[in-house]
Amino acid sequence: MNNLIPIERAENKIYLIRGQKVMIDRDLAELYRVATFNLNKAVKRNIKRFPSDFMFQLNKEEYKNLKFQSGMSSWGGRRTLPYAFTEQGIAMLSSVLRSERAILVNIAIMRAFVRLNRILSSHVEVSKKLKELENKTLKNEKDIQVVVEVIRQLTEQKPSCIGFVAH
Repeated sequence: MNNLIPIERAENKIYLIRGQKVMIDRDLAELYRVATFNLNKAVKRNIKRFPSDFMFQLNKEEYKNLKFQSGMSSWGGRRTLPYAFTEQGIAMLSSVLRSERAILVNIAIMRAFVRLNRILSSHVEVSKKLKELENKTLKNEKDIQVVVEVIRQLTEQKPSCIGFVAH
């Protein structure tokens, strides 16, 4: 029961919306094996636990982009726009959904977020190192151009008399 869901399955359900890594109510309900309506009902009964930095409702444009991003043509007759839960909101779900499965799913989701944060952190470090290398390369390239230009000027000059001049 420890490996209830593969971390990759949770990772594939994490989206970037409004600059935050979130999971959608429908995907969470699927992982918890509850109806989306029931998940949202439990959240609404405990709404004080879910401030706007824990959970927010998508607008029409975000929902349209999400459907496009996930490659789904329809999410099955929703009457309301979906809710997005941040990492903190998902952690708070564990206090609202108290089943054994909910506990194990939350653990897997938290591990997925941690793994994703490590990957993104590593990506940022690699990008930073790549930018440093690019800057060094540009500087070296400019230095080489200066050296080539000086050599070109020296080779284009006519030789001058070196030594003594007889009178």
